[in-house]
Amino acid sequence: MDYLQEYQKWLNSGVLTPEEHAELAAIQDDPKEIESRFYGPLEFGTAGLRGTMAMGLHHMNLYVVRHATQGFANVICAEGGEAKEKGVAICMDCRLHGMEFARAAAEVCAAAGIKVRIFESLRPTPELSFAVRHYGCQAGINVTASHNPKEYNGYKVYWEDGAQLPPQHAAAIAAELEKIDIFTGVKTMPYDEAVAKGLITVIGPETDEAFLKEVMEMVIDRQAIPAVADSFKLVYTPFHGCGHKLVPEALKRAGVKHLLCEPQQMVIDGSFPTVKSPNPENPEGFYLAVALAKENGVDFILGTDPDSDRVGIMVRDKDGEYKVMTGNQTGVVLLDYMLGAMERTGKLPQNPVALKTIVTTEMARAVAESYGAACYDTFTGFKFIAEKKNALEGAGEGKVVFSYEESYGYMLGDYVRDKDAVTASLLLTEMAAYYYAKGMTVLDAYQALCEKHGFYGEKTHNLVMPGLDGLADMAKLMKSLREDPPAGIAGVKVVQFKDYQDGSVTDCASGSRSSMELSGSNVLRFELADGTSIIVRPSGTEPKIKVYILTKGADAAGRDTNIEKYSQWVSTLQK
Repeated sequence: MDYLQEYQKWLNSGVLTPEEHAELAAIQDDPKEIESRFYGPLEFGTAGLRGTMAMGLHHMNLYVVRHATQGFANVICAEGGEAKEKGVAICMDCRLHGMEFARAAAEVCAAAGIKVRIFESLRPTPELSFAVRHYGCQAGINVTASHNPKEYNGYKVYWEDGAQLPPQHAAAIAAELEKIDIFTGVKTMPYDEAVAKGLITVIGPETDEAFLKEVMEMVIDRQAIPAVADSFKLVYTPFHGCGHKLVPEALKRAGVKHLLCEPQQMVIDGSFPTVKSPNPENPEGFYLAVALAKENGVDFILGTDPDSDRVGIMVRDKDGEYKVMTGNQTGVVLLDYMLGAMERTGKLPQNPVALKTIVTTEMARAVAESYGAACYDTFTGFKFIAEKKNALEGAGEGKVVFSYEESYGYMLGDYVRDKDAVTASLLLTEMAAYYYAKGMTVLDAYQALCEKHGFYGEKTHNLVMPGLDGLADMAKLMKSLREDPPAGIAGVKVVQFKDYQDGSVTDCASGSRSSMELSGSNVLRFELADGTSIIVRPSGTEPKIKVYILTKGADAAGRDTNIEKYSQWVSTLQK
């Protein structure tokens, strides 16, 4: 693509507002900036689009959103008249321009004759997944950039099962977008006209109630919270996002009496004024919640990201300090609690199954198997977890009771097919209350699991490679590791090399090759002689390579030594 030609096309389009035109005119003497904005479109993948908000082909703006929606609308229309009638559910989070982008998507769908159900205001991502299933929609659109900084927005697309788009449909949309001119190829219908014609319907509290009814059915031990409600306290923060309404409501309905919501971060604001990044993986974002917890003698803190699909927790330790529990640790202790509670209450199904991603701790497998449950791996991303759940249950090969990934995402129940921080917050609170009654914290429960199953440890490194040069560097690093895999890492032999691109498994001693079930993803895995796994993959949403260390020690010190040793090797990858 000729980026200068594309830049001129936008300048001369005649459709930009004066402010938008001025933004582009201001960079006319900056060829590097022009190239960064127009060298190519944002890549449309199975997670949709995500980028910083600015004018240009490679950013999130009204024209890119309309263009993407036209491609999606064409794919829906190709399914036939019934698909258009079933329609699309549309949602948005607290991001700047969220409602504007959501309405723009609705207007394009309406112009294509596709019925739209659009939420009246911001809602959690899992409620969008629920709405697609609840209303029998053909598809869903969610305007969200999840936990990214305030400069970002995004566009996630869902199919009729409520999961993010399967690869074949994402590829079909990408193919459509290549044929559609971003300005002349997009058709829209004015919002009010579409409402008047019955093509757009606004949904709100009635959908919240239907969703919350399902959420509350997920309570396992109905006495766990009421039994300690007079003294059990917790702090909650939605990080300025859309957990602000439904998470507190679910907790109160479960019997929580002392719920302290961090007041500054309960304010809906897409500029996230109290944090650098609204990501529950970053402990520094919890500083206001920690202060509130200290003032009130609270052991347990919950924080959900802006679209309320991921949740992080902090727990007070014996020294009175608040410790972050990682997604791996939180998932393991929640899995153990749920299986145990189901067993105690007679709710454990036959052939229970836990699902996790290939980069999530192996401790989950040990926990699941201790209850007689199976544990399966999937690629990173809840579309793959949803696919596996559908396949297993559809074939009668097990009942999935819990699914999770290391990056703070948890999926429970049958009514959503994506990460769900609303339901996860409820079950985490039930678990915290259960251990509170025993004089324990969630941190104590995790330590007990380490004593029982072993001292597993994980660490994720992000090798950030921004810009055009970064894309080339990412590709170069993956190519190098794939074509010339290391024989040893940090002085420990690599015994097996797995390439998830072609599904190959190489035995490093003999050189023999075999195949594995999973294939088709740009991920490399090195199995080491001491049982450690090192996994390398490019991020699907950000300009970085992610390197995961999954290890195990004879004790906590051995675990920590391994993590430090392998972390030093990871640091040599980015020179």
